[in-house]
Amino acid sequence: QVQLVESGGGSVQSGGSLRLSCAASGPTYKLMCMGWFRQSPGKEREGVALIDGLSATTYSDSVKGRFTISRDSANDTLYLQMNSLKPEDTAMYSCAADNFSPRNCRVSVADPRSFDNWGQGTQVTVSS
Repeated sequence: QVQLVESGGGSVQSGGSLRLSCAASGPTYKLMCMGWFRQSPGKEREGVALIDGLSATTYSDSVKGRFTISRDSANDTLYLQMNSLKPEDTAMYSCAADNFSPRNCRVSVADPRSFDNWGQGTQVTVSS
């Protein structure tokens, strides 16, 4: 049984920074591929960043150069450092995890429905 608990969301002004955390528990093999997705009202859930079992990272074009995903394997915690935030980054951010190979992990950024394990989400609001 995988449990994912996000924290760190909040309200910031445009240009500000936030750091999201996702505390994970469960079988290690189910945490091989972990990532962040976001969804805003009226829009579909979209991939933000993923990290695979070899610590290779994948980012959506909209956040490249501004967001950094990382993981602390010793503590089973996933992070998302978000810098230079824009109003269009406003969304509910959720952590996801599954047992994907590195290749499948990279492509799953475009297919959130492929993940079986999700956290409850944390809200990020960026004002102009």
